[in-house]
Amino acid sequence: MLHILSITVPIYLLIALGFLAGRRGWFDKAEMRVLGRFVIQLALPALMFQALSSRRVGEILNGSFLLAYALGSLAVMLAAFTWARRVKRRDITFSAYFGLGMSASNSGFVGYPIVVQFLGPVAAVAMALTMLVENLLMIPVALALADGGNSSKVWHATLARTLRRLAGNPLILSISAGLAMSVLGLQLPAPVARAVQLLANASAPVALFVIGGSLVGLQLHGKLRSVAAIALGKLILHPLAVLALLMLVPLEGPLRAAAPAFAAMPMLSIFPILAQAHGEENFAAAALLLTMLLSFLTISVWLWLLKAGLGWV
Repeated sequence: MLHILSITVPIYLLIALGFLAGRRGWFDKAEMRVLGRFVIQLALPALMFQALSSRRVGEILNGSFLLAYALGSLAVMLAAFTWARRVKRRDITFSAYFGLGMSASNSGFVGYPIVVQFLGPVAAVAMALTMLVENLLMIPVALALADGGNSSKVWHATLARTLRRLAGNPLILSISAGLAMSVLGLQLPAPVARAVQLLANASAPVALFVIGGSLVGLQLHGKLRSVAAIALGKLILHPLAVLALLMLVPLEGPLRAAAPAFAAMPMLSIFPILAQAHGEENFAAAALLLTMLLSFLTISVWLWLLKAGLGWV
C-alpha cells in the first residue's frame, strides 16, 4: 500500500496546489480556463499522437479492451438511468446526467497522470481508447437521452450535432492522426518529435493543477442522497462493471489493469458544463466535488486491488 500511496499522494498534492492557487487568487477562473484549454487543445493531443504514432496499430486497436470498457460503461449508464427514472421517479434529463456521471471518467486530467505512474507508457494508449469510448459513445448517448423527452427528431438532431462537434475535437483529431501514422509506418522528423514530446510532458502536471483550480467555489448542497449515490456509483460500480467484463474477454498484459483503473477515476471535469445546458449544473458540480474528495481513498484501494489482490500488475 505504501507503493500505491507514493503514486496517489503526489497526484493529489498537485490538485491541492491548484485548489490553493485558485482559492488565494493567484490564478482566477479565467486563467484556469486558459490553462485547461492548453491541456485539451495542445498538451493532451500531443501526448496521444506521440503514444499512438510510435506503436504498431495492432498494439493500439485492442478490441477486447474497447469491448469491456464500452459494455461496462454502457451497463452502468443504463442501470443508473433506469434507477433514477423508475425508482426515484426523476425526469429523463436528470436521469441521463445521473447515468453519464456514473459512467464517464476523467481520463485525461486525472486518469492519465495516475495510471502512467502505475503502469508506465501504456497508459497513453489506454487513455486514447477510453477517450474514444467516452467521446464517441457515452457523451453522445447521454446528451441525446437528456434531449430525448420531446420527440425522436430532437433525439436524432442532438446526436448528430454532438458527433459533428466531436469531429473537430483536437483529441479526436490527434487520435486519428496518430493511428494514420501508425498504419502508414511514418515517423516525424527528430526535431519535431522532440517538440511534441516536450508538449506532451506538460499535460499531466498542468491538468492536475487545473482540476484543483476548477474545484474552487463548488459546494455540496441539494439532492445530497443523489450526489452521494452518483459519487459512489462512479468510484465503485463503474470499475467493478469493467472488471467483470474483463473476466469474459481475452485481454492480458498492462492494458488489462488499465481498463478498471481508468474506470475508477472521477467523472468528467466538464460534467457540470454539459449539465448546464439543461439546468442541472448545481447537482453536477456537487457530484463532481464529492467524487473528487472521495477518489483519493477509492483509487488507492483499486490500485492496490489490481496489483496485490488480483496480481494484474
